[in-house]
This record gives sequence, structure tokens and C-alpha cells, in this order.
Amino acid sequence: MMCKTISILLLLVTNLLCAQTIKTPLGSSLQADEITKWLQQKMQDNGTPGAQLAIINDGKVVFHSALGNATLEAAVTKNTIFEGASLSKPMFAYFVMRLKEQGLINLDRPLYQYLPYTDIAHDERYKKMTARHVLSHQTGFPNWRDEDGRTGLTLDFEPGSGFQYSGEGYQYLALVLQKILNTNANGLQKRFHKEVAKPLGLQVTRYIQSKKNRKNKAAAFKAGTWYPDRDFGKEEFGAAYGVHSTALDWSRFMIALMNKKGLSEQGYEALFGVQKELPDNHPNKTNGITHLTLGFYGGELPFGKIYGHGGNNDKKFTSMFFFVPETKIGMVLFTNSSFGEQMGLELFQYMMVAGR
Repeated sequence: MMCKTISILLLLVTNLLCAQTIKTPLGSSLQADEITKWLQQKMQDNGTPGAQLAIINDGKVVFHSALGNATLEAAVTKNTIFEGASLSKPMFAYFVMRLKEQGLINLDRPLYQYLPYTDIAHDERYKKMTARHVLSHQTGFPNWRDEDGRTGLTLDFEPGSGFQYSGEGYQYLALVLQKILNTNANGLQKRFHKEVAKPLGLQVTRYIQSKKNRKNKAAAFKAGTWYPDRDFGKEEFGAAYGVHSTALDWSRFMIALMNKKGLSEQGYEALFGVQKELPDNHPNKTNGITHLTLGFYGGELPFGKIYGHGGNNDKKFTSMFFFVPETKIGMVLFTNSSFGEQMGLELFQYMMVAGR
């Protein structure tokens, strides 16, 4: 009798989940099982082994899915840790704003005044670089110093005079924060936990990983090959690439932003204010994203202002998130494959069309 009762309860729960209605940014709706089926099919089509997806409606997580394989032997669960890759950047920008509001850093003070950077000391133009330039990709640095046959760190233009996506700038700013706070990479992680993770209720989101995170981390998968874990963060705080999280934990971050938690009203105006218009040929322009804020891509669509970012660590972990503060709708997708950014974009487009 007990087993029969449990089976009936499980069936009721399953039916409720399948019947769950998800609101789209346009105000229409989709069934939860439609989204699950869509994602499962996409993963099968492009060979993505594992994914976590969370969707927020009215400032609450209303849908969460953990699908596929975290490793060759283990399934993805709600606790599986994924590399966030460049999702690191908007969260780091929030962290910087926390310190800015404490008077510890001025967004417009040249960074060399806090910490001269020997790696680029050969080019005096770097002395014009500020935290604002870093967070809005106006430093003139390349993305990485060893890309496209480069040797050593260089500037492609004077800071503040153009746009060029750069992880190097974020890494320099992380070193500046360590100098300001008189600490090292591990100390900066502790300060991040104090300023961001703990007050926002983030349970596993870290830039430098704990033993528990490493134990629960997904393995990377690319072009048919599984890759062992990369031990990020032992010597470096990966402000541009190092954040690790889960879809549920990242949702807590988005909900905090929607509710304007942790910063003053002026702080949020600065965080989400337009810093740099994207060039006309930028691929995000075709998706309604028009500009950079401090750490976020932003745009204004028919249903409201939208903010978000994608992540790509060597096409082995890819991800995407977006949220609409006015309606408190959001989505985050983590994958251990090359296709997370594209799937996130396609899911957003699917929700726009299928939900009508």
C-alpha cells in the first residue's frame, strides 16, 4: 500500500511539472515540457553531453533542468558545477562596484596610480587606463596577449578611444584590487565571498575553487573528447574567466540584480548605464544588443531593457544568461560543450516565437 501511495504521489508531481507554465519575455507562455524537449533535442543534435537550465519568472526560479552527462560516468544534477567562463565579467563588475561604494576604488582614476603594470610599461598610453575602461572593454588590450601570433602584452589603441573585447584588462584590474586590499588571489576570493557570495546567498559560486566544487565539477567535452579538470585559480583570480557556478546559484545572482540588492540606487544606475555603443558590425547587434554597461551587454527590446553575457572557455564550457529587470524574467544555461552560447541564444529566440 505504501509503495502504491508513493507511486501515485510521484505521478502527480511529474504531471504537475509537465503542466507547469513558463512565462516568456513577451508575456506569452510555454509549457515546461516543451522547453525540456527543445533542449534535449538541441543537445542531441549538436552533441552536448550535459546542461543545466534555469528560468526566472516574477523574480523566482520557476523552471530548472539538469540534463545529460557531467562526466563519462556521472549524470548532471542540480549540484553539478560548471565553468562560467566570461560570465565571470559581469559578476566581477558587481564586485568592483561594491568596493567602489566603499570608497576603495575610483572608476576613473588611472589604474597605474594604484599599481604600475610592468607587463605593459613599454607603452606609456596604458597610464590612461581606468577601471571604467576595463569593465566596458575600452582598454585597447587584445583579448589575450598570446592570440593571433602575438608575443607579449600590447595596446591596439589608446585607452578610452575604442572598443575591443579584452580579458587582459580584467586580469589587470584583479591585480589592482589585490594591491588595494593588500592581499593575494586567495584573499581576493575571500573578499568576493564577503562582498558578493555571502550577502546574495550564493552557495557554490567561486573564482578559486574549493575541494567540494572540484569534486562536483563537470568534465569538459569538445569534438568528441572528454577533458580532465583544469585547476583554475591556484595562483590567479580569474576575473575574466574563472567563475564556477550552477544554474540555480547564478539565478540567485540575477534575482539579486533584479531586486537591486547590495548597491545603492546610484550604484545600479552606474552598473547598468550605457558606457560604450557596440560597433555596427558587432554580431550582438542582430540580436537587439546595442551597448556595453559595466560588465554587461545591454539592449532595449519591445518588452524592456535586457542585460546579459555569454561565456566560452576554449569551447569546452560555454554558457549564457540574460534578464529583464522590469518584468523580472531571466534565463541561464550552462553546458560542458562548445554550443552553450548558441543554444542560449536559440532558446531565447524559441521562447519569443513558440510562446506566442
